[in-house]
Amino acid sequence: MADATRPRKIADQIKVIVAGTIERRLKDPRLGFVTVTDVRVTGDLQHASIFYTVFGDDQDLEATGKALESAKGFIRSEVGKGLTIRLTPSLEFIADSVPEAAAHLDGLLAEAAANDARIADLARDAEPAGDEDPYKTRDDD
Repeated sequence: MADATRPRKIADQIKVIVAGTIERRLKDPRLGFVTVTDVRVTGDLQHASIFYTVFGDDQDLEATGKALESAKGFIRSEVGKGLTIRLTPSLEFIADSVPEAAAHLDGLLAEAAANDARIADLARDAEPAGDEDPYKTRDDD
């Protein structure tokens, strides 16, 4: 049975190496403010999916994606130098959709809070719709 912690450790190392390479070694003007958010490595350590976010609009995201794809070979060689494994995994860069999903959830939560406040305002002056003891029977009179 394969050790599940090894791919996780390799993924953490790849994340540090890739982030450092993007920050210090790549001079591509298309690269914006890139953040490596996550790295996932297959169990056989042959493939690494690198998730990233970019500060900016969709145009910046597209330009950064192209820059990362063009620098993939260089980044892979840097990963190979930094890792202590026999084979360097192939790299795949994926734009992370977590920030957009988080922004959508924030919007939904704000909408729910506004609805709760509106309902609380309506309920503040409301009177109960019925007797004060709804379980009272005719025999109790």
